Amino acid sequence: MTFEQLRIFLAVAEHLHFTRAAEELYITQPAVSAAIQSLEQQYSVKLFHRVGRHIEIAEAGKLLQVEAQKILDQVALTERGLRELNNLQRGELKLGASLTIGNYWLPNKISQFKTQYPGIFVNCTLGNAEEICEGTATGLFDLGLITGEVKPSLQSCLEQERVGSDRLQIVVGKSHPWFELAEISLTELSTTSWVMREPGSGAQQMFEQALQNWGIAPTQFNVVLVLNSSEMVKAVVEGGVGAAAIPELMVQKELQLSTLHAVKVVDDRTRAKTKLEIVQPVLKLKHQQRFQTQVSIAFENLLTVSTTLSTIF
Repeated sequence: MTFEQLRIFLAVAEHLHFTRAAEELYITQPAVSAAIQSLEQQYSVKLFHRVGRHIEIAEAGKLLQVEAQKILDQVALTERGLRELNNLQRGELKLGASLTIGNYWLPNKISQFKTQYPGIFVNCTLGNAEEICEGTATGLFDLGLITGEVKPSLQSCLEQERVGSDRLQIVVGKSHPWFELAEISLTELSTTSWVMREPGSGAQQMFEQALQNWGIAPTQFNVVLVLNSSEMVKAVVEGGVGAAAIPELMVQKELQLSTLHAVKVVDDRTRAKTKLEIVQPVLKLKHQQRFQTQVSIAFENLLTVSTTLSTIF
């Protein structure tokens, strides 16, 4: 069994079509057929069933598809590791980041890293926290960076480390009744309409967790819009629709320009009238068992140094 046979097999398994697999690999269709036939004869199994003009993957093919992908993934990681041995002059870093982190917190870290290692190619994908967790667990990313929580089904395979923090601000636009207020009581939160992020968002997870800690059910809120981008949430609230809990990182400019106003929340159920805050950690995620490249270790070290310095100063 050769790596080339495995690559051909995976292409056929993906397309379920010999000609399309050949086109993807820039080889001839007879070469594809010969590779599959050789595997089937060598191990006396059927990898695909021929049904008229179509093919379907057989049970043996399903098993080989899983294992072949693991083998080729490991080969790719090994090749990356070998390329990185020359003092990190070459290589690739694959990051996944939740939207707010990727847009506001991470760029400065990547700039620092590129200054130290200009020959490293940084590939960063943005998504909501749930998507980044999934991608880190499946090996799509070397490291994931999110706010929010890792769902229980992934906690056993993902190592988590706090590398920063952000604060959620409850903000409103100029036409909102809260715009002139410095603070509101906890019981007032449910008296206005709200614009929320989707359930997979780290910011939404943190907001709902805070509400539960304060003894408020999120279902009590009048949610008029659910959007999959904090930028959209910010723009809608700035335009006068309801209130929203938005990461402080992304509303600093609007707060300075007074197009948005942040209100403090006070727990009026006690005499002390405690001020309440929602501070969310920035989490670095990596797989517990997957091979870690020297490039990803170098980026982790940069994050650790940045975290230490921010704690000191």
